[in-house]
Amino acid sequence: MTDVRADARRASASNPTEDRDAPLRLLLVEDDAGDALLVEELLQDAHLEVELSWARTLDEALDGLDVDLVLLDLGLPDAVGIAALERLLGAGAPGVVVLTGLAGTDLGLEAVAAGAQDYLVKGEVDAELLARSVRYAIQRRHLEDADRALYRSLVRAEEVNRLEHALLPTPAILDEHLEVQVGYRAGRDGVLGGDFYDVFERPDGTVLALIGDVCGHGPDEAALGATLRTAWRTLVLADIPADGILELLERVLISERARPEIFTTVAMVCVPPDRASVDLYLAGHPAPFLLGPPSTLLPTHARGRALGIPVSGSWAPMRLDLAGSWRILLYTDGVLEATVGGGRERVGKAGFLSVVDDALGVGHTDLVARTLHAVRALHGGDLVDDAALVVLGWGA
Repeated sequence: MTDVRADARRASASNPTEDRDAPLRLLLVEDDAGDALLVEELLQDAHLEVELSWARTLDEALDGLDVDLVLLDLGLPDAVGIAALERLLGAGAPGVVVLTGLAGTDLGLEAVAAGAQDYLVKGEVDAELLARSVRYAIQRRHLEDADRALYRSLVRAEEVNRLEHALLPTPAILDEHLEVQVGYRAGRDGVLGGDFYDVFERPDGTVLALIGDVCGHGPDEAALGATLRTAWRTLVLADIPADGILELLERVLISERARPEIFTTVAMVCVPPDRASVDLYLAGHPAPFLLGPPSTLLPTHARGRALGIPVSGSWAPMRLDLAGSWRILLYTDGVLEATVGGGRERVGKAGFLSVVDDALGVGHTDLVARTLHAVRALHGGDLVDDAALVVLGWGA
């Protein structure tokens, strides 16, 4: 049996609980040397492979909680009764079996209700009972840890689902002759980032489409992206003129962002009811493609600053006259920042144009899904950053 402080220093360098063949690490909190020796002998008689540390006071025990289980006496020099158990559990003890000379059914029930795995009375416990209690207590703790991990995973999945619904809505389009395809692929960690999109048709037949990217990646950026996407649809529903939407959207960004350096890039298109032209708004965002093949970049001479950047400038529309059939692809920069074969070379705009044209060669349907799949294959696995695509088409 070793002193708890020396044992705690050694335990910090390893984690034997990950190895089923490793000895169980037990901490005995007991002020009586004779009782401590008795516990050690009982464990030996039970042929239980353990590394037993000994703390004489509760304060001393708090320095050695990196163990599999704690055996706790309720009559210590610095703590007595259930208060000792509560203090130990509050400090992060992995699991506690009370082993004490304080008998009484009510005290045992109270200890278990307070969080103890078991309650054993000195003088009434033998080697077999002690070994069984230790094994069961550790197994129950592992099951509790697994349940907590599962609960956290379920909560996280539900949160991701809520964010996904806010970030990635179903396009609200009545014109069945207008082609709309949307798609999204989360980054490597599988958590939604700040990419968002939406497509909405007003009662007069005007269609507006948006794609955006909040700088950064994580839950805060995802939440801000969801807020901006919802605000954008609200402005569209309120019949705010297209040339006034981005200014109001920037106000929402400034009001809701966590830090003043957060900005958002946006591309927005407004398609009038006759579908013969498109007004393009660029706020620091990559220029969309006019799909071919061959596909080409749309002009960028009217590009404005990103939302949230503290410099002067507004967002003027660029009118694109599109005779006959046409298709436009909007995207976020996750597809451009993908690497080729996992190396240092980026896909970039030229590479992405090539990917899109290859996907077009297969057919017009499921273009977004094929393109995202092709970029991922070119990268050699999950993309580092989020990627979103929106395709609008007419007469194609």
